[in-house]
Amino acid sequence: MFGGHLTQAILRLLDWLAPNQAPPDDASEHLRIGRRGEEDAYFYLRRCGYTMIARNYRSPLHRGELDLVGWDRDVLCFVEVKTRTTRAVKPAEAAVDRDKQKELRLVARDFLRHMGHHLNRPSPGSLGTAMPHSCQWRFDVLSVYYDRGLRHPSFELFQNAFPVAYNREFARSH
Repeated sequence: MFGGHLTQAILRLLDWLAPNQAPPDDASEHLRIGRRGEEDAYFYLRRCGYTMIARNYRSPLHRGELDLVGWDRDVLCFVEVKTRTTRAVKPAEAAVDRDKQKELRLVARDFLRHMGHHLNRPSPGSLGTAMPHSCQWRFDVLSVYYDRGLRHPSFELFQNAFPVAYNREFARSH
């Protein structure tokens, strides 16, 4: 557990040093906050016991991105991270609407097709076992709030946030 905290502390130190060593980041503030939220989400999920296997996966076939992919025990989880600096307007997870869900489903299917036999689920005492063709998988949404400042994020994890099923006709047409 200490190793994860040390790694996170080193990454934060590098983030703090970066503005003095690197050219200015041209990304808008909300994009920088979003990247910070994904980074904090990654470490939060690791502390929750997830085994992370991918970050920012993009499919060549469909638009969209899987923010984080990891194993929660024997279930492969596609995690959408939503970051906000306030809770005043609407909950962060509300941004995962039907269109976003369809997009995530298509990219997740592409991920499964592309990775297929290469996915390994680590098990205690082994180097991993091949993922069966019909492994269980789900979509989680993780809301990250910086309403108490960047040093004190709070998290709300919604496991199995929306159904895995999708419309096959929709998928064939896109």
